[in-house]
Amino acid sequence: MPRVISYDIVQQRMREAGYVSLYHNSGAFGFASAQNVRTFGWIGPDDPTIRETARNLIEQVPRPYERNLVERLARICQTLNTTVWLMPKSHWHYELHFGNRELLESLLPQLGIDPATLCERNDGSALEFGTNEIELLKRAVQGLLEGLTGSDFALVFLDAATLCTIHHHKQLWWQTKNPAVE
Repeated sequence: MPRVISYDIVQQRMREAGYVSLYHNSGAFGFASAQNVRTFGWIGPDDPTIRETARNLIEQVPRPYERNLVERLARICQTLNTTVWLMPKSHWHYELHFGNRELLESLLPQLGIDPATLCERNDGSALEFGTNEIELLKRAVQGLLEGLTGSDFALVFLDAATLCTIHHHKQLWWQTKNPAVE
């Protein structure tokens, strides 16, 4: 079962690993240095909001979008073989009161997480999935891809120099310094 990592630990570990916070108290982080960072995206349905300059970074996956995106994610998880953090790119209080309350109140218990433990956290505390919890991570990401409205979530492969945004348009956007991620 995934466990909650308090935000003070998230901030400390992210700084130590070379990341910077992109938005106060959130799960939105980026690399402190853009040197050697590769960016690419896997998208489900065509998205006219993607800038023309970013079109060469995307690969469109076939239907069923959510399942195919999650299967690709699982392959990267197996390759990297490290723990993964899941965080809102905003914060839990927002998501569980305004952003995606119904979705999260349904999804979190399926992961063994009581939504009440997160609903008053005004931060991007992480849900940590161990290497033996890939099926639970897949369930979480598929649920988010199927139901997110207007918000995004982040996956952090802390020990593998890799970030992934779970975008509410049924997309996974990757930033990585790890050559094993493709």
